[in-house]
Amino acid sequence: VVAQTDSNVEEPKADDLAKVGSVARIIKTIRMPDGGLTVIMQGKTRFEMGAIVSEDPYFRAKVKVLPDDEYQNDESFGAMVASIKDLADEIIRLSPNVPSEANIILKNIENPSFLIHFISSNFNSSITDKQKLLEIDDPRQRAELLLNLLQTELQYAELKNKVTTKTRAELDKQQKDYFLQQQLKAIREELGGENLEEVKELQKRAEAKKWPKAAKDSFEKGVEKLERMHPSTPDYSLIYNHLDLMLDLPWDDVTKDEYDLKKAKQILDHDHYGMDKIKERLLEYLAVLKLKGDMKSPILCFVGPPGIGKTSLGKSIANAIGRKYVRVSLGGLHDESEIRGHRKTYIGAMPGRIIQSIRKAGSSNPVIILDEIDKVGSDFRGDPSSALLEVLDPEQNNSFYDNYLEVEYDLSKVLFITTANSLQEIQPALRDRLEIISLNGYATEEKIQIAKRHLIPRQKAAHGLEKQSFKIGDKVIEKIIQDYTRESGVRELNRMLASVMRKLAKEFIDKGRLKSSLSVADVEKYLGTPRYSNETYKMAHMPGVAVGLAYTYVGGDILFIEATASDNGKGELRLTGNLGNVMKESATTALSYLQSNAKKYKIDPSVFTTKNIHIHVPEGATPKDGPSAGITMMTALASAFTGRKVKPYLAMTGEITLRGQVLPVGGIKEKVLAAKRAGMREILMSVQNEKDVKEIDSEFIKGLEFHYVKTMNQVLDQALVD
Repeated sequence: VVAQTDSNVEEPKADDLAKVGSVARIIKTIRMPDGGLTVIMQGKTRFEMGAIVSEDPYFRAKVKVLPDDEYQNDESFGAMVASIKDLADEIIRLSPNVPSEANIILKNIENPSFLIHFISSNFNSSITDKQKLLEIDDPRQRAELLLNLLQTELQYAELKNKVTTKTRAELDKQQKDYFLQQQLKAIREELGGENLEEVKELQKRAEAKKWPKAAKDSFEKGVEKLERMHPSTPDYSLIYNHLDLMLDLPWDDVTKDEYDLKKAKQILDHDHYGMDKIKERLLEYLAVLKLKGDMKSPILCFVGPPGIGKTSLGKSIANAIGRKYVRVSLGGLHDESEIRGHRKTYIGAMPGRIIQSIRKAGSSNPVIILDEIDKVGSDFRGDPSSALLEVLDPEQNNSFYDNYLEVEYDLSKVLFITTANSLQEIQPALRDRLEIISLNGYATEEKIQIAKRHLIPRQKAAHGLEKQSFKIGDKVIEKIIQDYTRESGVRELNRMLASVMRKLAKEFIDKGRLKSSLSVADVEKYLGTPRYSNETYKMAHMPGVAVGLAYTYVGGDILFIEATASDNGKGELRLTGNLGNVMKESATTALSYLQSNAKKYKIDPSVFTTKNIHIHVPEGATPKDGPSAGITMMTALASAFTGRKVKPYLAMTGEITLRGQVLPVGGIKEKVLAAKRAGMREILMSVQNEKDVKEIDSEFIKGLEFHYVKTMNQVLDQALVD
């Protein structure tokens, strides 16, 4: 038997056969199912093939038997044979396809030459390597080659065994996990707490979700925890609610912006009367947003008295650009967790108001109104204003971290708009991030138009009177405004109109009909005695009394300042009326100026040493402060010292200096409108405030006369009469 040098040759020639082969005895022949024949042979000795005698019907050749060379049974050869036996034994142990009985056969072979031939013919090696072993005559060389081949085979067997063991271990683990999961499922079903349907529902919702990788990873970890929990455990509902929040949040869902400035102007005009400059500023803001294409723009802050439409203006902006609208009330907020959320380990934990608003909007780019940002406080629970710094900073809010959500959320696409009544109450660092837009109070004429266009139709619908055709004229509305309200906005007017509608609804039920129009006389019938009257001023028209103008967070108002000098005194100054430090300093400044200029204004100098001076501002329960009452205090003191009255129906506002200069003050529009509401006819103020008066619509200040002054000489010349 000889081997082919290339087993792929189907019809070998003499040159395709090896020169050394084996003399073999046929042990058994087996006919295979496919028609082939398998022959089992036993090798006896080696031979070398000589000349080919014939090739048909098979190769016949002359051969020379090659007896094995005699080997020297020394220690080195014996050690080599022992190593071969050990390697073969190890390979048999690592090979699962080799029967373990092969080890017994190896141990019983005593002849080294036979051992080498036996192993050479049976170990897993290539035909080429086996042919090399067959052709070597020297037993020692044959043993060395076999030893090298066995070492290579052993390394291969060890590697194969390692891979097989690892693969089997992984399969065993998977089978074990599957088995345990089935057991866990059976236990849950037995306890009546199957939660797999809920988990599957969460996973199904997550498949269609577009969200950042960090959010996805957090969700998957939460699902794994949920699968291992029983629904009755406290943490189950906590984790479930957290995962439900993550699925509800619109991570990448946005509404398409509609930057149509014409449409935006129409919406603003429809929703709000007047405010032309404010509307123009908002349209400019929207135009910039359209051109920039991103939201890293200033955060708008509408500042003004209550009831003038700050919040509704924000809603109109949302409608104008086609975005979702959410309002977040910050009034009275003291806990930082209300903004950043509570850690979900706490009982009753929930996300902060910002994340809740995003969830409610269902869009990652809504318009969020942060209402009453000036009412945010701070205490031992933290400072919400500091948390708002991150929310409102375009450079930081793209990675806002909510303690409950535990994943960063991008707020950069949100359009934040804030509202406030007073700038002074806003934290400076927070105010620095806001673009302030001041909204002034409404004049009476504006309130009449707002009532006709918005308030009356709304109240008629709210009280079931929309089908009744009765008229409420301008004079009636003006009567309600003048005698029953004192405000910059229209909330109180809205309440008064609601009261009228309730009376009309009752009247309609009782009589079955209504008058075609309401008269001015009907106002007292429905609303009772007027709350406010100009008679208060007439009663106060006497020496030592002057009328000032004040600006509060609810708008403008008139302020009576009374001064008197009592006998048997020492020149002491007493201040009452719940005055703040600035007003107290203004009173001291006014007194010092008059004392140093007593001769100029014909004031008896002894007044300042022999009499006690008392300044009082009525309505002592109301705190009052600010520099605006400076010239009013000085005028009241000068009137009291000289006995001359202040000109009737004259109001004034301005700050004073020790040198008698009159300085400008703020809130001019609100103060002017308050003076007109109170029936004043003349207003005195600093010449530097003339520009503020020019910004007020001439229709709103019709009937008022303005006097612009630079010094206290001009003030007293205009104010005091004989």
